[in-house]
Amino acid sequence: MRNNKLFKSILITLLFGGIFYYITYPPLNITNPTFWFFALVIAIVFIAIYTMYELKIGISDLIHRRRIKKTYKEYKLLAIIPLTLALIIIINIILSPLFNSKEYYNRIKVDTTGDFSTDVKEVDFNKVPLLDRDSSLKIGDRTMGQMSELVSQFDVSDQYTQINYNNEIIRVTPLEYNGVIKWLTNRKSGIKGYITVNSTTGEAKLVKLKNGLKYAPSGLFNENLYRKLQLLYPTKNFDSVNFEIDNEGNPYWIASVVKYVGVGLRRNVVGVVILNPINGKSKYYNVDAVPNWVDHVYEADLILEQVADWGKYKKGFFNSFIGQKSVVATTEGYNYLAQDDDIYLYTGITSVISDESNIGFILTNMRTKETKYYSVAGAEEFSAMESAKGQVQQMNYTSTFPLLINLNSRPTYLVSLKDNAGLVKMYGFVDVVDYQKVSVTDSSKGIKKAAEAYLNEVDLADEEKTQIIKTITITEITTAAIDGNTYYYFTDEENIRYKVSIKVDKNNLPFIKTGDTIEIEYNNESDVINITKIYN
Repeated sequence: MRNNKLFKSILITLLFGGIFYYITYPPLNITNPTFWFFALVIAIVFIAIYTMYELKIGISDLIHRRRIKKTYKEYKLLAIIPLTLALIIIINIILSPLFNSKEYYNRIKVDTTGDFSTDVKEVDFNKVPLLDRDSSLKIGDRTMGQMSELVSQFDVSDQYTQINYNNEIIRVTPLEYNGVIKWLTNRKSGIKGYITVNSTTGEAKLVKLKNGLKYAPSGLFNENLYRKLQLLYPTKNFDSVNFEIDNEGNPYWIASVVKYVGVGLRRNVVGVVILNPINGKSKYYNVDAVPNWVDHVYEADLILEQVADWGKYKKGFFNSFIGQKSVVATTEGYNYLAQDDDIYLYTGITSVISDESNIGFILTNMRTKETKYYSVAGAEEFSAMESAKGQVQQMNYTSTFPLLINLNSRPTYLVSLKDNAGLVKMYGFVDVVDYQKVSVTDSSKGIKKAAEAYLNEVDLADEEKTQIIKTITITEITTAAIDGNTYYYFTDEENIRYKVSIKVDKNNLPFIKTGDTIEIEYNNESDVINITKIYN
């Protein structure tokens, strides 16, 4: 009789467990916290069902409390639940930074020997992502709104993955089913396409597919993307899942697979599953064998988490909050930098004491996790954003999080200033080392003109370089108007060329003529020397 009750309890529990697994699809991996939640629910259900069978007794037995004491004694196995939870907690404490700070520090290898001007190429304004994610969202929604035959059936996903697509920086996002009914009526043909937004030009395209996407987050039952992945690879721990396209424009889901230490500790990517959303075919790649066209293997929050541990535990656990010698932290924001065929994550590194300044910054390859730290003391990103906004504070513009670029061999922040409608109205350049060196220019003039205006202003304001005083005789003089400012161009008797803004000496410059001998001051030698002062 008892075996019969046990068999029925197991059978009902298995039936419940199968349904519950299909609904929640947790990874069958003891290092994943969600597995233990699933196991706990199954254990509770089994015990509850078996207990109901055991306590199925008569009223007389219940009144006289017969068999109740015996039944309770039989359930000493209930203690295995709190004991298991306690064991997990103890194991995680042993594996925590308290005893393993070195392992946490080494979660990411950071090269501190890099040189910014050498490692980061001079900015190419034809490949600079001037539009942030919010602006891309608005453009994508507007593009979708123009497709009357699709807008009632599909929504635009908020994925907007930034990728390097055939040397163009774009954000790509799929369409999604617009609710359960739309899934039922469209699932046979699938989701019709995806949207790309050029992050430099703002050009948006709706790419229609001959064969629609079958597997998506908005799909139901076996066509739900996350259920599909977990059922194909039941023991793997999936982390981020990004939508990308290969060099031919074919869509794929890129699902990062992570490994934990203990239960849910020190996650790290060990590979990716690339799933074709049209036919459901997939392939697992070890992290060192991922195809080059894939841009996002590591998610931003994982990189930031690992860099935070690198900055925190260099000198041990207790030093991270007592003394805090050599302890640094990442700033609150991040952005992406495109270089070669890869996407890099950028974030600033600051001291643990909030002082509105950075001591350097890191760049991490999102495909390989190669990370370099550059020691450049300068403005914290939000200070740079406020500095740019302050130039046109009467306009009440909002600033995008800065892009870090190499402009004229020096690290420079580039921001876009947007109005309330999310439209980019101005470009702002801010010197990383000195955020007082800032220039904002109307976006209608183009990004290259904005960069020229900034460099002209920086050259005039640069007081940190060695001052050179020289007497020259002018052999040739011309003038030019650049962004509303008049510039004078001199050639001296040694055929050396100079330039000087009218702002330097507006009272005397208009009267200088060929043959005059003047005493000038400048900061550095170059093809065209920028004069910073003229002596009377």
